[in-house]
Amino acid sequence: MEYMKEFEHWKNDEFFDKTTRDELSKLNPETDTKEIEDRFYRDLEFGTGGLRGVMGAGTNRMNKYTVGKATKGLGEYLLDTYGTDVCAKRGVVIGYDTRNNSEYFAKTAANVLSSMGIRAYLHAHARPTPQLSFSVKFWDAVAGVVVTASHNPKEYNGYKVYDEFGCQLVPWQAKQVISYVNAVADYRTIDFTGNSSLIQMGDVTDNFINAVLKQSRNNNKQSKENLHVIYTPLHGTGNIPVTKTLLLDDFKNVDHVNTQVVPDGNFPTVVSPNPEDRRALLMGIERAEKNGADIVLGTDPDCDRVGVAVKTGNGYQLMTGNQIGALLMDYVLSHTDLGTVHNPSVVKTIVTSELGAEIAKKYGLTVFSTLTGFKFIGEKITQFEQAKQNGENSQDYTFVLGYEESYGYLAGTHARDKDAVVSSLLICEMAAEYKEQGKTLLERMNEIYAEYGYYRDALDSFTLKGKDGLEKISSMMSKLRENGSPFHNTEKVIDYSSSVDAEPGFGTLPTSNVLKYVLSDGSWIAVRPSGTEPKIKIYYSIKGTDKDEAETKLEEIQNTITKRLGLS
Repeated sequence: MEYMKEFEHWKNDEFFDKTTRDELSKLNPETDTKEIEDRFYRDLEFGTGGLRGVMGAGTNRMNKYTVGKATKGLGEYLLDTYGTDVCAKRGVVIGYDTRNNSEYFAKTAANVLSSMGIRAYLHAHARPTPQLSFSVKFWDAVAGVVVTASHNPKEYNGYKVYDEFGCQLVPWQAKQVISYVNAVADYRTIDFTGNSSLIQMGDVTDNFINAVLKQSRNNNKQSKENLHVIYTPLHGTGNIPVTKTLLLDDFKNVDHVNTQVVPDGNFPTVVSPNPEDRRALLMGIERAEKNGADIVLGTDPDCDRVGVAVKTGNGYQLMTGNQIGALLMDYVLSHTDLGTVHNPSVVKTIVTSELGAEIAKKYGLTVFSTLTGFKFIGEKITQFEQAKQNGENSQDYTFVLGYEESYGYLAGTHARDKDAVVSSLLICEMAAEYKEQGKTLLERMNEIYAEYGYYRDALDSFTLKGKDGLEKISSMMSKLRENGSPFHNTEKVIDYSSSVDAEPGFGTLPTSNVLKYVLSDGSWIAVRPSGTEPKIKIYYSIKGTDKDEAETKLEEIQNTITKRLGLS
């Protein structure tokens, strides 16, 4: 068995550090076969989203050696693409979040790059992912790296790569980097020693915050001072930039969940640091219930996603990502002088509700749909800007707002990734304005439903761990394609594993393992394996005349698709 041979190599070869060898020595080849197999049956894949996996010793784990391999491959790609002199001058920006080992992995990456003659701009502190995106442009770097596993459980970490525009690599770029990473066949070729003369520490938090504040849409100081906000960074990077941004924007009544302000990669106060999960905001909601706060905000560890709970007559209700996206679309567009904006546009993903798109169309904006992943929204921003520079009229649009259903939003172009700092700012500004008018975000949401129709959105996520789990997920997708639509009122089936036309002037979308069923009543269902976790996800966007009709439809559709997949 090859994995057992690799296990023995890592356990006994003194090239690997003592910590690694000691960890592996605790595993018994007789009784821990499954564990050993999972650690060594493959190399942790550097895919289109970079690295993401469980931390620990092994080829299929996040550790010093797999991070070093990814970094060496990236460095070789950059040297071949930009040349030695440019890489030494412009360098790579490296950021990290508050997870266990994030700073260590970031310093590992800085050491490997600097040993190759590539300058490394290392964030001096744990900071949000969108700040890394901003920093790449600020420092005119050739690339960026951020060490984070976003909202994943505590045992995970990850490694994402950004291009010179501050956008996470899209497939055609990632493919090139992947080939270089895969070419690193021997860990012994990686120099971990570092070159201190090429490692530069820096912090551009104030510059980032100033860029965020330019997106402010509410000048009513009194309304902002009257809004009572509870904020929790969930032990992550959001506290300093979110708190300071709100304070500078005249939000004086912001309380914190003090125990969750403390950075801690073990996330001791939550089951999972994911603001999509109401349980992550429970301590914030408890605090809000005691003092009657208007809203509760929670950002994930790398502060690119934000969840919102709103005060109602019966406590606090967590709003969905699609609801917040629709509210932001309505608010930003109604507070923007669109007549001064050249070809204004908004961008959403294919698994995001159509409600925001309908709002944008009312305001006369062009709506673009991308594959799942905010990198594709960031790519659109770059395409628009390059088209403007090159005089390509067919792609010459101005980006106003982008969002996805998984609590990720971006207004402005200071970053090329979802940004919970600017999102928190605009959410608070909306809430303040509507409170002044005597209504909550939820009440404004109901007004939007009354105008555009009721949209009920949901997500089912099923975790199937290990090698067997990945095989089952693959089998499920194959069977769906073989057996046709399970829904009687299907208008069309879109299979993104084949070429699908993008908007005019933009060719076709990259292929992706996604199936989407569009129904005759305007509802749709999309099925996709997660690109970052051992999960299969089912997205629902159900349209009804009212809430009750939509809920009934949703239940029927959920039962139908989960039965077809063998998950119920």
